[in-house]
Order: sequence, then C-alpha cells, then structure tokens
Amino acid sequence: MHLVDALRTMAEMRTTQIVVTSMGTAREWPRLSAHPLDFHYVPSSMGQAHVFALGLALARPEREVWAFVGDGSLLMNLGSLITVAASGATNLTVILLDNGVYEVTGGQRTAASPVGADFVGLARAAKWPLARSYDDIGTWRMEAASVLAETGPRFIRLKVKPEREDFSLQVPGPMQDRLPAFRTALDATDAESPG
Repeated sequence: MHLVDALRTMAEMRTTQIVVTSMGTAREWPRLSAHPLDFHYVPSSMGQAHVFALGLALARPEREVWAFVGDGSLLMNLGSLITVAASGATNLTVILLDNGVYEVTGGQRTAASPVGADFVGLARAAKWPLARSYDDIGTWRMEAASVLAETGPRFIRLKVKPEREDFSLQVPGPMQDRLPAFRTALDATDAESPG
C-alpha cells in the first residue's frame, strides 16, 4: 500500500486523538491534517516518537494517542516495545509504517529488510495485547476502526511502499515555539470533552 493511502485512512477517522509523527510521517501527515493536537517530533528523533507518545498517553489517560513510526526508527529502540507493553497504557496506538528503508536519509535498506524481520512477532513476544499486520489498503480500511476501538496498547504494522520521489523532510520549526501552542490546544480540547 502507499504511505499516503495508509495515513489518509487514519486522518479520515481522526477526531480528538493526539497524533505524534516523526521522520517520513512528519513530512506526509501535515499534508493530510492541520489539527492543533498534531505533534511533529523531529528532527533526529529516530526511535523516540512512540516513547514520547507513551508519556502523553500516561499523562492523559482519558485521551487516545497515536504514534506513527518507521521500521528504521523502531529498529533503533526495540527495547521500547517492552516498555510500552509494561506501562499499562491502554490508550496508545503505535502504527509502524514498514517500508524496508531509511527513507528520510536517502532510501538505504534497513537491516530488517533482507531478513524479513517479524515486527508483529516482536510486539507479541513483548506481550502487547494487540499486534496486527496489514499488507493491503483494502483490508486496512475495512478493519481500521474496529482495531482502533480495541483496548491497547495497540501495535499495527502497515506494509507500505517507499516514497522514492521525495526523501526531503521539512523541519516544522523550533520545538520551543511549538510546545506552547500544543499545550494550549491540549488544555482547550480537554475543556471541551465530555466528563
């Protein structure tokens, strides 16, 4: 499946979830969403976006948090799979976009690609309550809503094609400028939510 199609499926379902992106998804997600609860965790955050998202999920257990990570990024922090599973955060979804390459740095093949590493098997071994894999957009579109409604943490691997035409990553601006706006949006949407 194409990365943009996989992300568009999520964007169409998105309401008030916090969405954390990094690397390649930080390039594509802003083209689909301009929500105040989008947090583009770049640059140089390979392997850290889903850990940052875990912190948000633990701090805000009443709110769903989605983290988009690439296979190259996850390889840099495989131990975090156990950390997330052990955290007890039921409101976190980690969406692994597995394209077999380090896309943003030029498309070099990851170490996982030639050996066919089983990321879903790793998540299951780490005792994630939900770990699923999707290779085609039709099945993903059909099952996405029901999978995201299950108790988390949820690990979803989407097999996507590399985006060979555009390796560039536009940095979203200094973090210190973006954090106050994100905090304001988080507080404002919390005040609007029922309960």
